[in-house]
Amino acid sequence: MIKADIIDKELREKLNNVAKDEMAVFVMADGRIRGALFNGTHFINQMKAQHNTGILETYILGQGMLCGALLIPMMKGREKVLWKYEVNGPAKGFMIEADSAGTVHGFLTTNHIPIDKPLENWNMAPFLGDGIITMQRMQENDKQPFSSSVDVHDKNIAMDLATYFSMSQQINTGFSTSIQMDNMGRVIGAGGIFLQVMPETGGTKKIGAEVSSSSDWKDDEELLQRAEMALNAVPSLGGWFAEGNGLDNLINGMFREFKPTIAVRRDITFDCPCNKEHYLKYIKTLPKSEIDSIKNNGEKFIEVQCHNCSSIYKINLDEI
Repeated sequence: MIKADIIDKELREKLNNVAKDEMAVFVMADGRIRGALFNGTHFINQMKAQHNTGILETYILGQGMLCGALLIPMMKGREKVLWKYEVNGPAKGFMIEADSAGTVHGFLTTNHIPIDKPLENWNMAPFLGDGIITMQRMQENDKQPFSSSVDVHDKNIAMDLATYFSMSQQINTGFSTSIQMDNMGRVIGAGGIFLQVMPETGGTKKIGAEVSSSSDWKDDEELLQRAEMALNAVPSLGGWFAEGNGLDNLINGMFREFKPTIAVRRDITFDCPCNKEHYLKYIKTLPKSEIDSIKNNGEKFIEVQCHNCSSIYKINLDEI
């Protein structure tokens, strides 16, 4: 990836006062709840700089990117996840890839989302519409990815991802993402969080003579409700991080009743594995007639743009 510079001087000064990007993965409630909190302010600004997105495009793709980052602590071993959010609204959707190494990249299906009038709020439902979420997971040695899909239900990216986990994985999961912009459309704070209430060991209640009591089921329902209430009480993460706040105070403050413990801290970056050599190698595999046609056009070089990060590579025809 060719890293794009953030050229807005005022934005760079604002970012100097924001804590560095970091993800804290934590457990609580004696291991029954796990979660992750991500300060992704610099992460979203790098995405915005790479794709040169407008305000609406930044908000929608940014939410998808934050959710993509939150998938990383759920990965096992060396794994990558590709998730597609395909809708019939003006936004069309996006495609995002995240891997266990801690990198995320992706793109909006459309470069420009048309609007008829100024935005009155941040409800994105009118721009999303109905559609399908598809999740593809692939381990290092897999020959084919494992794929599963669910319908878009809420026309809210974080809530739709939670629905995917509930329907496809049968795991109660909640997501929340937030992007704070100033009055000039600069991203001054961004973050995301997820909580999962894990099933009992083995994933299901015991059956037969060892069946769990009704009080156990009631305890689980209470735990789920308390976790939902705690997640709903989390302040706007974009605003929280824009004010220079960090991860620890929020985790230990908002979830103190569950006695949280931070298990690991991770660096998450917007990055893409693309490079000039990759595209040059691909072009060399084209039929000779196509290569000759390119050379006969009189151009000295060709430009190739990566969808995932908008990097543009100039390839000299003498190299082909």
